[in-house]
Amino acid sequence: MIIDISQEVFSCCVFPGDPQPQMQRQMSIDRGDICNLTSFSMCAHNGTHVDAPFHFINDGKTLSDMGLEPFVGECYVTLHDGDVTQEDARVMIQKAKAAGADKRILIKGRATVTAQAAEVFAKAGLLLLGNESQTFGPQDSPKQVHEILLGAGLALLEGIVLMEADEGRYFLSAAPLHLGGCDGAPCRALLIRQDI
Repeated sequence: MIIDISQEVFSCCVFPGDPQPQMQRQMSIDRGDICNLTSFSMCAHNGTHVDAPFHFINDGKTLSDMGLEPFVGECYVTLHDGDVTQEDARVMIQKAKAAGADKRILIKGRATVTAQAAEVFAKAGLLLLGNESQTFGPQDSPKQVHEILLGAGLALLEGIVLMEADEGRYFLSAAPLHLGGCDGAPCRALLIRQDI
């Protein structure tokens, strides 16, 4: 079973202050052109997207430096609403480890990762942490949580849609667009569940 956990780009949620994605029809068969041709503009962090360390760490890795390993592989989806505490983070890691998928954790629900939880995730050897919010940490002050997670070299997957995913182990494919030297990029994120 394949579950699309991506937002549609042009109707996606955007972080306050970021530009909304725009589409423009450059050519149209209806106007007599040979084909339909679309151009678009968007922020690298619109909708479902990944953050590279360079997003908040000036000498951190860019997307080009990270390779694809953080974004493709076994992951664990866990459910949480509210602030994620240190203990919550430890429990999430234990569940992921028990499922054999402790390198990538996706948090389903209206969760806010606290700085204390970020420290636990940062020390756990994760490659990627994902959530449904457009950012990690409190929306009005995300810097500290980003610095902790990205400073530890984690990739972040933000703006995912997990309503169709139950808790458990999946195969994640969330490769970002190949935007050389960038701090982030949109991606088409999918979960594949093979035990159904």
